[in-house]
Amino acid sequence: MAAYTMRVTTPHPYELAVTAVRTELAEAGFGVITEIDLAATLKAKLDVDVAPQVILGACRPQLAHQAVQADPSIAALLPCNVVVRAVDQDTTVVEAFDPEAMIDFTHATDGDPLHLVAADARRRLATALEAVAAHESSTQEVGH
Repeated sequence: MAAYTMRVTTPHPYELAVTAVRTELAEAGFGVITEIDLAATLKAKLDVDVAPQVILGACRPQLAHQAVQADPSIAALLPCNVVVRAVDQDTTVVEAFDPEAMIDFTHATDGDPLHLVAADARRRLATALEAVAAHESSTQEVGH
């Protein structure tokens, strides 16, 4: 796992996993404001076939507002991207950008408003990913 993402692997088919991710993001207070069907885009633009995968741009407006108030340039890192990617017929990976990685870009310190926003967003995303992976045979890599 890369240091800038959080990941779970779930024994659910892709379509079921996408639905679960949307549901759990909403439960954690995020809306999906962008959606990119990466497989369809690559097929249309490059005529290549890749596994089904979608990039969901997740946003919690309250956190986004707090983040841009603390550092307007942080908008370049918004929304939080969550990728749902089929591994095979029965296995799907869900991977999200770790909001705490924003701290590496900005060098915010503990107690800084941006640090607090990142911690809140990370906690909410981790909760959503853990809920998606709740099936007993799922594997989780949500920590650093």
